[in-house]
Amino acid sequence: MKTTGNTIFISGGSAGIGLAIAKKLHAEGNKIIINGRNEERLQKALSELDGAAAIVGDLANESDRIKIADELKNKYSDVNIIINNAGAAFGYLLSEQTNALEKAQIEMNVNYFAIIHFNELMIPHLLQKQEAAVVNISSLAVYGSHKFLPTYGATKAALHSYTVALRYTYEEQKNLQIYEVYPPLTNTEFSSYIGGENGIPPSEVADELLIGLKDNLFDIPVGETKIYAAAVGEAMAKIASQANH
Repeated sequence: MKTTGNTIFISGGSAGIGLAIAKKLHAEGNKIIINGRNEERLQKALSELDGAAAIVGDLANESDRIKIADELKNKYSDVNIIINNAGAAFGYLLSEQTNALEKAQIEMNVNYFAIIHFNELMIPHLLQKQEAAVVNISSLAVYGSHKFLPTYGATKAALHSYTVALRYTYEEQKNLQIYEVYPPLTNTEFSSYIGGENGIPPSEVADELLIGLKDNLFDIPVGETKIYAAAVGEAMAKIASQANH
């Protein structure tokens, strides 16, 4: 799809991967609207994005999702790309008394349920555009769990399954494209407690997303994730080949 002249909403856009994506797409000549829960952090991010806008709100909260969607449709009615980047993750061990249920519920709400609802609110609007897209930021965790992130991987696997279904649902509507980006460990504040300093820079995720948009590559593995994606692709091709013989 086109990568300039869009109006793009990015949740969790005040830092990390979200801010890197905002900077990259802003530099390409797109109008950027970032979202986050903290006004001060949003204003700091806006100082690096000349002409961009911000909407304060917590997408984990249903009433905030409705408010943000309404503001987008009414105040920024030209919005045609939604990037669902905001996420939650807890690092802990299941062997510890750390209330795993509560943590899993928070992760699943932010990483899965909130995205489903927000897309449901916005897709009718996007379908009215000549060219539009939904981008779900997934994770390497789709391919397996980690003992220090014991419930996070399940939320991203759920998001992946939903994204595939969403793509199938709208495959006949050529004006709406559904993308999924799979970052590996990335050097952000979000992942600092699990060794994020050893990860790739968030700008690499933004670079890969831009390539994916330009080339209509709906699945966008990044860095180490490419190894896993290639292995799964080969296995699926082998299964398909055997089924046809």
